[in-house]
Amino acid sequence: MDPRLDALQQRLGHRFAQPPLLVRALTHRSFGADHNERLEFLGDAVLSLAISGLLFERFSGSDEGDLTRVRAHLVREDSLFRTAAQLGLPEVLRMSDGEARAGGAQRPSILADALEAVIGAAFLDGGYDVAAGIVERLFGETIAGSEAAAWTKDAKTELQEWLQGRRLPVPAYRITSTRGQAHAQTFEVACDVSSLGLVETGEGRSRRLAEQEAARRMLVTLKASDQPGGPLRS
Repeated sequence: MDPRLDALQQRLGHRFAQPPLLVRALTHRSFGADHNERLEFLGDAVLSLAISGLLFERFSGSDEGDLTRVRAHLVREDSLFRTAAQLGLPEVLRMSDGEARAGGAQRPSILADALEAVIGAAFLDGGYDVAAGIVERLFGETIAGSEAAAWTKDAKTELQEWLQGRRLPVPAYRITSTRGQAHAQTFEVACDVSSLGLVETGEGRSRRLAEQEAARRMLVTLKASDQPGGPLRS
């Protein structure tokens, strides 16, 4: 086996009895028909269950809403991307030459999907306990060292709830510009609260991240305006 795969298995804490499963998990669809998308589907479910179990034990006093928000933070694309990068997945991914030249091995969506596929492959290779053990090694320290209150609602959710609590329409988001090459684009998104005549913009490496930044800036504006003497209180 490729020494890089040996090293990856050491970092995962699991040696595959069926090495082809790991190879498939690391294969992007651009490389061939035996790619990782089915394993990604399976791994997504296993990851969610394993994270839920860790959170249930760690935050025994938290309600369902808090646990759901923490889980959403842990399994979102940018979190999985960072974990996959730290695990060294960019060095072992298999993809077409064209995809590789376009920076596919550093693309957040591809790395996040590959991490889920690896977890799915581990589940098939060794069962749930093996897969859950990998998830705990990857995420356990982060979970153990945090408090539920530190995992705040994402900005778009908080903004929507803020507006709905005041019987105002939800905001509209639109892309105002994109910059850079296809594999490394920066998006600028406007968050429009037309009922109040307010617009804020945000930037990010994906549309979703740009929308979150625009929503965060809108919340800052709204909360400042909602103070005594502010425009929303006058």
